Amino acid sequence: MAWIAVSITIGLFILLAQPMGAYLEKAFQGDSKLEKIFGSVEKIIFKIAGVKPYNQNWKQYALALVLTNSLMIVFVYLIFRLQGVLPLNPSNIPGMEPTLAFNTAISFMTNTNLQHYSGETGLSYLSQMLGITFMMFAAPATTLAIAIAFIRSLAGKKLGNFFVDFTRAITRLLLPLSFVAALIFVLLGVPQTLEPAAVANTVEGAKQLIARGPVASLLSIKELGNNGGGFFGVNSAHPFENPNMISNILQMILMMLLPTALPFTYGRMVGDKKQGRILFVSMLMLFLIGFGTIATTELQGNPALNQLGIQYDEGNMEGKEVRFGTVWSALYATVTTASETGSVNTMHDTLTPIGGMVPLINMLLNTVFGGVGAGFINVIMYAMIAVFISGLMVGRTPEFLGKKLEGKEMKLIAVTLLFQPLLILGASAIAFSTELGMGAISNSGFHGITQVIYEYTSSAANNGSGFEGLGDNTPFWNISTGLVMYLGRYFGLVTMLAVAASLKEKTLAPETVGTFRTDNGLFGGIFVGTIFLVGALTFFPILVLGPIAEFLTLK
Repeated sequence: MAWIAVSITIGLFILLAQPMGAYLEKAFQGDSKLEKIFGSVEKIIFKIAGVKPYNQNWKQYALALVLTNSLMIVFVYLIFRLQGVLPLNPSNIPGMEPTLAFNTAISFMTNTNLQHYSGETGLSYLSQMLGITFMMFAAPATTLAIAIAFIRSLAGKKLGNFFVDFTRAITRLLLPLSFVAALIFVLLGVPQTLEPAAVANTVEGAKQLIARGPVASLLSIKELGNNGGGFFGVNSAHPFENPNMISNILQMILMMLLPTALPFTYGRMVGDKKQGRILFVSMLMLFLIGFGTIATTELQGNPALNQLGIQYDEGNMEGKEVRFGTVWSALYATVTTASETGSVNTMHDTLTPIGGMVPLINMLLNTVFGGVGAGFINVIMYAMIAVFISGLMVGRTPEFLGKKLEGKEMKLIAVTLLFQPLLILGASAIAFSTELGMGAISNSGFHGITQVIYEYTSSAANNGSGFEGLGDNTPFWNISTGLVMYLGRYFGLVTMLAVAASLKEKTLAPETVGTFRTDNGLFGGIFVGTIFLVGALTFFPILVLGPIAEFLTLK
């Protein structure tokens, strides 16, 4: 029965993708009907903020994005530090420690939502709303804006204005959808209140504080914006944050809604709907392979425990919510890392070695749909690499959307491609070589290697989920992951925008019989093969030292 329900849920992901992709295209391209609904409100916002909606070049767009996000980081950092003296703090939670505030502000502004604090005990209501929820809107609006600008540039159109795109992402998409989703979550039993923690008398006569707060409003944008940070420390494993199976399914639908829609938006905007569909189908194949792998390995149970004769009919249930079981936990783990959300309803540190490797691979590649905006830009980067490799194989200058991919573009793509593994492996090497880093590892074996690699991969890919056996709330881990999150977020966005801007200036090459088509099954196969080939060459050695070695020791 679980498999049928899971299949229906995946079917919903597919059914919603195309209409949402069409809506995104209309929302950012100035559809007349949407202008009538949202235009007057947006004009007021532009007037108050002093925004002049002129077309920017790629440098102006990128600079506006980075500076705006950096100012927001500073603003929210101050809120976290001063929350002890600010209002809406019924639990009298003190201000955050400086390095933790540094890490948390960067984490949520970069769409990572890596939490080195425990949600309900680490932040006041004001910090949760004015800090966390605010950035949960600002972060996905930022990457959605640059993704649309990136696509416009590839289509040979004007780049647009960052502040206009940023505002439209919130007013026309994130705010209305998250508002409706929040109401549904409230109906399903998710708290939405400013009242302090409830006091309950236990059977033994003791008093117990039950944390609550403005959870539903945070939860809706947490999932829709591919944010992932939980109001509660255990995230969506908490019954207040994920009360039942309906809320569990709704959360996954929200996580997948925008990442699955962007290929269709791209196809409509560049005038090649077939290519958009090919990219969608290719990523869906990767998603299904990942989900099948996790579900299969988790259902087989833990090999070490199986040898002791312990019952494992339900599979490896360690760290999983008994309300959802193994198959649903496997789907959630696949969704949250494929969409780069980071929300969890099962503890990834307790997955079997191969089961834990799949979420890790999803983040390392960041192309199995990927996070809102940024993930799709990575997808196009791999598509360009696939075209370039194919061109070299047949002796033709590679072309993408009728524009020649030449030395300038491929150098920028190569630097972008190498930057993420440099961040992940370089930071991991420093952690392994210092007592400050090694002291946080709870497992001295191969699993400990995976813990460290997962932490930095989650940071660089702006995912935010973690192998929670790692004691990461220390100055070393707060500062190092903060830097990795910041660099991992903005470097690739800026370089790939430069690639798109460079292609925009080129003249269209006439299509001939020798032109390599990017809208058929052959290209889809080469695209998927390129992702596996490049990913394997880059990260296979560290996977061998971590999850694969751990798997072999348990056999």
